[in-house]
Amino acid sequence: MCGITGFVLSSPGLLNNEHLQKMTDVQAHRGPDAAGYFFNDFCGLGHRRLSILDLSEAANQPFYSSDGKTVIVYNGEVYNFKEIAAKLNVQLRTTSDTEVILEAFLKWGPSMVNELNGMFAIAIYQVDAKRLYLFRDRLGIKPIYTYNSNGIFAFSSELKGILALRPTISLSLNKIAVADYLHLGYVPEPISICNEVAKFPSGTYAVIDGNGIQYTSYWQPEEKIGSEVERDEQRAKTKLIELVNSSVQYRMISDVPFGTFLSGGIDSSLVTAVAQRNSATPVNTFSIGFAESKYNESHHANAVAVHLRTNHHEFLVREAHAIELIDRMIDAYDEPFADSSAIPTMLVSKLARNHVTMTLSGDGGDELFMGYGSYAWAQRMSNPAIRMLRKPIGSLLEKHPSSRIKRISNHFKFEDSAKLRSHIFSQEIYYYSRAEIARLLTSGSSVAYSFNETAYDDALARKLSAREQQALFDVRHYLKDDLLCKVDRATMQFSLETRVPLLDYRIVEFALNLDESLKIRNGTSKYLLKEVLFKYVPEEMFARPKWGFSIPLDRWLQKELSFLVDRYASQQACDTFGLIDYKQLSKYVTAYRNGTMYYYNRIWQVIVLHRLLERIQLKP
Repeated sequence: MCGITGFVLSSPGLLNNEHLQKMTDVQAHRGPDAAGYFFNDFCGLGHRRLSILDLSEAANQPFYSSDGKTVIVYNGEVYNFKEIAAKLNVQLRTTSDTEVILEAFLKWGPSMVNELNGMFAIAIYQVDAKRLYLFRDRLGIKPIYTYNSNGIFAFSSELKGILALRPTISLSLNKIAVADYLHLGYVPEPISICNEVAKFPSGTYAVIDGNGIQYTSYWQPEEKIGSEVERDEQRAKTKLIELVNSSVQYRMISDVPFGTFLSGGIDSSLVTAVAQRNSATPVNTFSIGFAESKYNESHHANAVAVHLRTNHHEFLVREAHAIELIDRMIDAYDEPFADSSAIPTMLVSKLARNHVTMTLSGDGGDELFMGYGSYAWAQRMSNPAIRMLRKPIGSLLEKHPSSRIKRISNHFKFEDSAKLRSHIFSQEIYYYSRAEIARLLTSGSSVAYSFNETAYDDALARKLSAREQQALFDVRHYLKDDLLCKVDRATMQFSLETRVPLLDYRIVEFALNLDESLKIRNGTSKYLLKEVLFKYVPEEMFARPKWGFSIPLDRWLQKELSFLVDRYASQQACDTFGLIDYKQLSKYVTAYRNGTMYYYNRIWQVIVLHRLLERIQLKP
């Protein structure tokens, strides 16, 4: 895991070596072990290395072809590099996957990306041709931001790398991104919080040269949905066991100590169980809990660790420790990012880094095997009778004295069924609906949105159920731009690599074509995934409600963090940034302080937005 940056120029002198070093070194947290730079009149490539494979200096980057005419910088891991090396049949100078990727490119060209199983953001520059290639992995696990204006094409693992080019380049606030963020809690690909900066699309490679930029998509989830599904439970279970074992074994390849994040839930327990089964020694496992809080579920993780006989590290932290990280969390993401579970993710990453350099995570199981409550809502809302009666149902529930029932009433308040998936998502996470955003934003702000959630429906090989549609929305948007972004920034803040076995593209393709009855059965979500887990860990250890990786933010904003509400959800803050109508915002703040607790996420969104804009100073 590393940080990469770079640029290609239409003419010499637009940027220099100092620009390259600045945009690279601002990401030193991504790679503390080595720094390297390539620079000539037309191109700069920067690299910060976190050494995982081949710890020698010979594997440092930028890495050059034997003739010096092609150079690579690369962030991520390609797990099947040994198999690829065998196909290439070339003499290698290192034992790193970087060299194998470069040799594969030299032999096969950009189509080599189809051979790669891993998470990656790759930049390859052909010196004589003045041509740059960029590659991003299938699921978008590793990030790339790009800037393309005024004869400069620049890229970076984090937005801060491009922000570092100011004032040589000018950047402005993307108001459509603000509307997206208020609805989803993150800014979705391909846009960013800057008008001039884009997120490089997942499952895509691009060629940048004197003719401009040309994108080629090589893998998208909707293209992997077949006309038939797997319905045979035993056959599906056998296949899933095989895939999970293969994926975890691949991701255990490392020249540094590793462990797993173990929350005690289904996904992390399965990854840990398979890793322990394939390890000759006890696997390091890590969990945290809050000493003063009902949110402490670390005892569940400990029970799983005891059963699997792992080398378990349980960290009970004070809430004050989490609160201390809030400012760092907002700074780490560069864009408005409202997922407060980033804070415990940062905490467990910080503590795990004292013991290991790489971890495995269970991300992806909920989206692939239908673990969220939003899928039940998608099924309910597909009922024609409920759709027809949604407004009177919503009005009736809104009058209920229970705050929980009032919150549920918001699910029925949608106008356009083509935008139902994002509506269900936003209301499940307690974010603003589109109607609320139209009132909340000032008259000079945008209420347009960047994404079309039904764009791929007509091109699918089979008609998806409402639950499958909602899950595909999550894979395309929530998983990539929230969960994977969260893990990348939180772990890399502490120079910790994290790998996600359940997002091996082979497992994703399998899950996309698994019959829905093998995902949800008799009210049991993630049915098949659980059946696989219960081969390793007793079922009764998971007989409890799903909780999630949460913090008591609803209470903190009323007590320990009330000063953030007073500062960033204030009239002064709204006037300073000119995006939020204070009169509307104050209604949420007042209702929250009077007991409508589920408004806490809406208020948190505004706090994060204003705090971030204060730091990065983007003007409309």
